[in-house]
Amino acid sequence: QVQLVESGGGLVQAGGSLRLSCATSGPTFSSYAMGWFRQAPGKERELIAATTSSGYSTYYTDSVKGRFTISRDNAKNTVALQMNSLKPEDTAVYYCAARKGSIVTMASLYDYWGQGTQVTVSS
Repeated sequence: QVQLVESGGGLVQAGGSLRLSCATSGPTFSSYAMGWFRQAPGKERELIAATTSSGYSTYYTDSVKGRFTISRDNAKNTVALQMNSLKPEDTAVYYCAARKGSIVTMASLYDYWGQGTQVTVSS
């Protein structure tokens, strides 16, 4: 069983930065691909960034490329999302998620989820 706990959300002005962290429990963190999803009101949950179990490969959705960076520390069982140049359209609840295997974009294929953290970007 893997437990995920996100932190770092909040209110920020457009153009600002936030760093989200996801702390995990369980001895096999390094065997999981990790993803950051977000869900805005009335919209589907979407994968915005992900990293393979080793951390060597990453994925970003087009809307965050060049602004967001995902990283993981397998020694500390954590994964982070550095978000720069934030825009009002980045406002959403952000979730970290874990799955064994490769990076996939479908939320239903992730096995474990955090509780989510709210990010609000004001204009």
